[in-house]
Amino acid sequence: METEYFVKEGSIVREIWGSGDTILFIFAGAAAEFALNKAVDWLYFTGRLPADPLGRLFSTVGYARTIVFADQATALRAIDSIASIHSAVETKRGASIPDWAYRDVLFMLVGYSISAFELLHRKLSAAEKQEAFDVFLRIGTRMGIPGLPTTFTEYETMRESHLQENLHRSEFTKDLFKQYKKHLGAVRFTIMVESQKLVVPKVVAKLLRHRRGSVFPVVISAYKFSRNIKADRILKSLILPARYKKEILALDR
Repeated sequence: METEYFVKEGSIVREIWGSGDTILFIFAGAAAEFALNKAVDWLYFTGRLPADPLGRLFSTVGYARTIVFADQATALRAIDSIASIHSAVETKRGASIPDWAYRDVLFMLVGYSISAFELLHRKLSAAEKQEAFDVFLRIGTRMGIPGLPTTFTEYETMRESHLQENLHRSEFTKDLFKQYKKHLGAVRFTIMVESQKLVVPKVVAKLLRHRRGSVFPVVISAYKFSRNIKADRILKSLILPARYKKEILALDR
């Protein structure tokens, strides 16, 4: 019997999430936007985010990637596990995570999947963008998140609205970036910030006070060349914290 995958083989979503390079930029974008989200206090409630911000973000990205490559049954179990974990946190705090906060996480995964892939590889067609959106729509629907858009065009409108309404610079923002720098070190932290400039929406860059312009376009060109001559693994091993090298280097499929 042929295996039924949650995301069909040959899908653009598998191509996006099968590239360690792309995932690193998705991670950078998510790290920026998580810090600005008005619901970031929920991530501070458990204490896991400030204690291990990189691990918490890699966990979110890791769950998404697992779902993308899993068979249907395994993927649904993973999605249900995510919903269960969040439900337990809500019970412990005695409050509910806002619906818009759930939507925000899905929206950023869609947005950074597209912007990271286009930065490193090529422009996506309208159909490919819709396909990427559809995968995360199915995840959100399984989790029971209400109010989700049904098309990529609707998503773009809602995404822009969420960016304007649900983000702000707070004490959490400053603390989280302080933790990023502590866990990454000054050089890797600078690389993360420069990477963020290339993939985040303008409103995110403005709120984070990232100065315009980045030296990274030239670096990206050099990196693409290194990838062609199979030297990219060496570069990745230099810019990643030792704790995560093995995990990230194994992300290429």
